Amino acid sequence: MKYDDLNKTFDVAGEIVESVKEVDIKKSVVTSQKSDVRKDYEYTRGNLYSIIEKGQEAINGILELAQESDMPRAYEVAGQLIKSVSDATDKLMDLQKKLKDVEEESQNGPTNVTNALFVGSTADLTKMLKDVQKSQNK
Repeated sequence: MKYDDLNKTFDVAGEIVESVKEVDIKKSVVTSQKSDVRKDYEYTRGNLYSIIEKGQEAINGILELAQESDMPRAYEVAGQLIKSVSDATDKLMDLQKKLKDVEEESQNGPTNVTNALFVGSTADLTKMLKDVQKSQNK
């Protein structure tokens, strides 16, 4: 065979090994991942709600202080708080979108995965593919 020198150099047998291994994804694993995503979503959502509520309370307090004191710095802090709360509400909406994307992805994902490994030369692969084509055409 023309690859005998290479086989000898790399200490491998000159055999062509065809191996196809089919792997089933367990539904329990998928269900577990869904429940983890749901738990993370609920936790993050709760934290964002808490941040938004506390931020609104802080905004009310700082606006009251700013009106009483007429200090420019108090108004500046109030503006920063308003922006922070606004960002938190945007994150809450992004969280909803991300959860929807993850749920759609898990519904559309593959349920069976097949891993195939071919060991051989390109000429061997071409010959094998032609043989498969011929057998399918018959």
